[in-house]
Amino acid sequence: MLISIASGKGGTGKTTIGTNLALSLENAQYIDCDVEEPNGHLFLKPEIKDRFSIGIPVPQVDESICTYCGKCAEICEYHAIIVIKDKVLVFPELCHGCGGCSYVCPVDAIKEVKREIGVIEKGMAKNIEFVHARLNIGEPMAPPLIREEKKYIDDHRTVIIDSSPGTSCPVVESVKGTDFCLLVTEPTPFGLNDLKLAVEMVRLLGIPCGVVVNSADIGNREVWNYCKKENIPVLMEIPFDRRIAEAYSKGIPLLKKIPEYRDKFLKLYQDIELRISQ
Repeated sequence: MLISIASGKGGTGKTTIGTNLALSLENAQYIDCDVEEPNGHLFLKPEIKDRFSIGIPVPQVDESICTYCGKCAEICEYHAIIVIKDKVLVFPELCHGCGGCSYVCPVDAIKEVKREIGVIEKGMAKNIEFVHARLNIGEPMAPPLIREEKKYIDDHRTVIIDSSPGTSCPVVESVKGTDFCLLVTEPTPFGLNDLKLAVEMVRLLGIPCGVVVNSADIGNREVWNYCKKENIPVLMEIPFDRRIAEAYSKGIPLLKKIPEYRDKFLKLYQDIELRISQ
């Protein structure tokens, strides 16, 4: 079973939910797809055993045989390759690695070379299989790295996929193909606004969802009213608790600080499992 964790905004508690849900299960895999700023390792503290360099193919032009016909530039929607008088300019950072330019070149003057965009690291956090990726600083495209990261999904485990905040392309790539999406929010006007965006995203993807309300005893009741109106289940509520904040600031999982939460996360998992089976 693949469970993704998402939210419309940052700071709602996705990593708290994702890491503690993984810790509450016997046979879990935790995949941190927030490749621009992964932080699940701060709580799970895995022992990293494998590291892989990930790159995308970008064009390399042999101008000794190039005829400067311009067909490569015509097919590139992202202007990663431009032909001017007797010169071909390549902008690797704009390239999406589609291979179209090399395909249409009539004289085979273009070959593809790998350009590293990030790394994937794998390891174990006790009985949890751990995977995360780091996008190189300055790289504009996270989805290719996330796609490579998701190739390490272990179908024999319950997989927890922690996505980045928002509803942009990296989040869509992370959530896509999962069996259920947990949307983490907070009972504030900003939380509600961004929850609505996240709900719209998962519905377009055809993924069933449920809501976890963090800091549930502050703010107002508009989040609950919205969920009731839209027939979205609120599967868990976490109160505003100084002990939780202190544990988070020290990188201590919630289950270790307040052990009684293990049963609550197990119930959360059982509720998800029931809804998927139905």
